[in-house]
Amino acid sequence: MGFVAVIAAALASYVFGSIWYMALAKPWMAAAQIETTAEGKPANASDPLPYIAAFVCAVVVSGMMRHVFALSGIDTVGEGLVAGLGVGLFLVSPWLITNYSFAGRSRVLMVIDGGYATIGCTIMGLVHTLF
Repeated sequence: MGFVAVIAAALASYVFGSIWYMALAKPWMAAAQIETTAEGKPANASDPLPYIAAFVCAVVVSGMMRHVFALSGIDTVGEGLVAGLGVGLFLVSPWLITNYSFAGRSRVLMVIDGGYATIGCTIMGLVHTLF
């Protein structure tokens, strides 16, 4: 059951990410300075590696989140939502912002990527407590 929960939470966050970045594609590509084709699509859109890496990383985060939840006794939906939100908002997003600040990246990129990390982790927390 634990393996299924890890995969389900990772998949839920991954699906949310695809919706998030499709909705924010233009401002994200501009903020991240992504090279585009003449049609306005990312130049590496046909490369499967970023999508595979993103899913593998979602599984890693989900697996660790499940481990932390088990150790902490987090087992209700409310606790899962708050803990997932906390992981995204107070662990992942500050780390991104630190890296982006030193790299001179835009605040727009920090908000878009930090928003995905925060909401994605919240979704993972919810899914974990639903299992």
